[in-house]
Amino acid sequence: MSRPVRGVTGLRIAHLIESDGPGGAERVLAHLSTALQAAGAYNVAFLPADGEGWLARRLEGSGVTIEYFREEGPVSPACARSLEVGFRRHRIVVAHSHEFMMAVYGAWAAWRAGVPHVITMHGSSYYAARLRRRLALRAAIALSGHTVAVSSHLARQLSRDLWMPRSRIATIPNGVPAVRPERTTLRDELRLEPDDRLVVSVGNLYPVKGHHHLIDALALLTGRHPTLHLAVSGRGQMLDALSAHACGLGLADRVHLLGLRSDVAAILAAADVFALPSLSEGLPLALLEAMFAGCPIVASEVGEVGVALAHGEAGVLVEPGNTPALAAALDRLLSDPHRARELGERAVRRATAEYGVSRMVHRYAGAYEGLLARRPPSPVCRPADARLPGAR
Repeated sequence: MSRPVRGVTGLRIAHLIESDGPGGAERVLAHLSTALQAAGAYNVAFLPADGEGWLARRLEGSGVTIEYFREEGPVSPACARSLEVGFRRHRIVVAHSHEFMMAVYGAWAAWRAGVPHVITMHGSSYYAARLRRRLALRAAIALSGHTVAVSSHLARQLSRDLWMPRSRIATIPNGVPAVRPERTTLRDELRLEPDDRLVVSVGNLYPVKGHHHLIDALALLTGRHPTLHLAVSGRGQMLDALSAHACGLGLADRVHLLGLRSDVAAILAAADVFALPSLSEGLPLALLEAMFAGCPIVASEVGEVGVALAHGEAGVLVEPGNTPALAAALDRLLSDPHRARELGERAVRRATAEYGVSRMVHRYAGAYEGLLARRPPSPVCRPADARLPGAR
């Protein structure tokens, strides 16, 4: 049973994010804000006005208040001012921004409003390639009281990219709730026979997620596992390309691209093996969900994945982009049910000990408490033309 979150009753917390699609950072914000709301805090989620609305719908009925912002141009003082106004109107006492853009604008607005600011970075792809963005993020961190990376690997990368001491960046791993499906219908939906084997992957269909390699691995396995199928839950730009690739390999009837699904727990429960073929990751929520589901796991050793899987004790790790190694690892687990079951049991124990959503929420609550225990700055009127380096 999770411990109650103490010390947050009455806190007025802003949560900021630059997108509201069904991504990992958005889901972390939803888990965190709803848990804090249930613990007695007052939470406001600041979301993009021109977003798709997924996160807003996810927060419906939670008690979390929704505010919207607009970004206008590469550098948007109006965006920072609107956030500042929102902080003052809701009497926010701590602001928490996720990912690059809102790290910059959130820090800017919090500084103007005299509000302590927390940054969580979930990845590095958006800021790392451009010096201007690295300078902007470095300035945002300088204005913030606490900076968090979701993995130690990402923390080291931030330290290197932003020329700052590693000690300036804390690590708080992501957490997910343990969810048991009410029923599992995926195998019926796919019209699988009782003896058919099913590999499942969960993740948006982007090149970095490596699904192309997973389909290639399936092609290598068809001789040894003639009833093997692959189901991928997610959406994205690679949908048509992956479908065409499967057809080209003669796997159209074995590769099932499910699209965005809300029944991920049920999908995981139907799997014989869970595969994470990513080429780059921080600490993916899909991996943690698969661990809680007790799935035998084959995953690329990227980001914090190796740490999450206890360096191979709770799942099989393979070199990213190495299709033969991925196929061989899947073959070993499909051919050895005892070993697969043992790894699934270890994954559950590991997830329960380290990656529950309650543990993540307590760590962030502790970060807020530490900031608020410091002498708060006196609210002052910041110059209207005060600027951070360009966000774009």
